[in-house]
Amino acid sequence: MARPFLPESAVTWLVGSEPKRVLVLGAAGPYATAIREQGHAVLVLDREPSTIGRLIDHRPDLGGVVAQAESMPFESQQFDRVVCPQNLHTFAPGLVLGEIARVLAPGGRLCLTYLTRDDSVPWVKRLVAAVRTCLPQAMTGAYGEESVATVEQSDYFPALETHTNRVWIPCSRTNLVDMALGATGADTLDDSARRDLAAAVGAVYDASARPPEPLQLPYRLVCWRATVDHSELSKPLPETDDALHISLSAPTN
Repeated sequence: MARPFLPESAVTWLVGSEPKRVLVLGAAGPYATAIREQGHAVLVLDREPSTIGRLIDHRPDLGGVVAQAESMPFESQQFDRVVCPQNLHTFAPGLVLGEIARVLAPGGRLCLTYLTRDDSVPWVKRLVAAVRTCLPQAMTGAYGEESVATVEQSDYFPALETHTNRVWIPCSRTNLVDMALGATGADTLDDSARRDLAAAVGAVYDASARPPEPLQLPYRLVCWRATVDHSELSKPLPETDDALHISLSAPTN
């Protein structure tokens, strides 16, 4: 099955048409590649050295750095765009949003994406029902998109805009069965139940496909963008009477 990607129209809406300095948080290869192929300079940050290594080996035109998104090894105002593809919910919001604001240049933009399966399509409804006969908790649609609310509540990014694209991903019968057998909880099924699950999903495919064309699995790619407000970074820390005061002066005899 083709991997999710970022359509050109989504890249233009998120990043812009003129070349920009773009930091991608997380080694999401298809997304970083889509941005790079539209002429932007792309640096990818991920906490796993092996993940960065594989990405750079595959795409040497991408830069890579191993670090935590909550504590980036960059000077302030180094990037025009910071992109979080599918992963904002994996970071600590109280730390990462301030760090993103710090490394963005004036007028810079935070860009977010979440790709969610469109379960409103009739054949996908049948697919979900078939999978849940064996795995009641599977395909629940918990993608992490709810984490975007932390940006809406942040003073660093006061105005959040939204744009939605429809993405269709070709899916063969084998792809669909493998996806079901890889769903949450499928590894706990015995051999008989796994065969039943595979047969049910295969039947949905057979009833819905128009051979020789594969089925098109529908997704909604929701994008958000917000321009940074640096005024929050320049505010002094609030005074408090609860602080512990430690004297660093030398003791006197």
